[in-house]
Amino acid sequence: MVSQSDTDPTFGLPPRGAKPRRRGITSMIDFGPDELGWTGGERGIRDLLEVAADYIDYAKIYAMNALLIPADTVKRTTRLYLDAGVAPFAGGILFEYAWRRDQIEELISHLKRLGIPGLEISENYVTLTDDERHCLIERFQKNGLRVVYEFGRKNPEQPMSIPYLGELVNAVAQHGIHHVTVEQCEIDLLAQESPDALRTLSAQPWFDHVVIEVDPYRFPEQHVKILRDFGPEVNLANVAPGQILRLEGLRRGIGRAVNYSLLSGDASRPAGINQYK
Repeated sequence: MVSQSDTDPTFGLPPRGAKPRRRGITSMIDFGPDELGWTGGERGIRDLLEVAADYIDYAKIYAMNALLIPADTVKRTTRLYLDAGVAPFAGGILFEYAWRRDQIEELISHLKRLGIPGLEISENYVTLTDDERHCLIERFQKNGLRVVYEFGRKNPEQPMSIPYLGELVNAVAQHGIHHVTVEQCEIDLLAQESPDALRTLSAQPWFDHVVIEVDPYRFPEQHVKILRDFGPEVNLANVAPGQILRLEGLRRGIGRAVNYSLLSGDASRPAGINQYK
């Protein structure tokens, strides 16, 4: 593996912010053994991290994989992430499952056994009151777990309220949570109903605290559209393992999908694909 110190400092790509990042975050989704990237065991994850650890800020353990995959395997792969400077966390569906079953303590114990240092609180299929959300965040944090919060429904019935999202961003910030992930379906509906609303969203003073979910099955078209609308330093989540390196290239203007804008000397606005219709 070629390290940064092995390369010629006079010949390289324009720099991008190094970890720990607050902007330009890439949160990967670890599906396990999957067509979008084989991360089902140590070898696959180790190979991925040797190539792309610098470009991965978080690794989300998909849905119920913290229960489906053998515990010893999860423990070892979690340690690989941590050793590579990537923050792993259990996905929100696992939280929602525990919440519906009134088994939050059992969830905390399970995550500690696996060595997973964080989890996502989501409201895809459950609804929390402000007090419940506040208490849950404090409960997990007091047990030493890092909380990732995701806003939005899997099947939204109306476009999200940007002011309400802002209120949530500010509310969770009081707990030291610097970013709120926005469910992909919420962004899709907002774009469909009002393209101007995307510009309104990006103009908010708290927008750098938003992480936008993307759809791995719509790569690279959707990802490039989002880079065009929000800039190459937009925070993105749900990036598949096999897309990490290419996404980093797109952020820097590398690839047909962005018309190799790096060569024109301006990778700040990837070109070549229309904005949301």
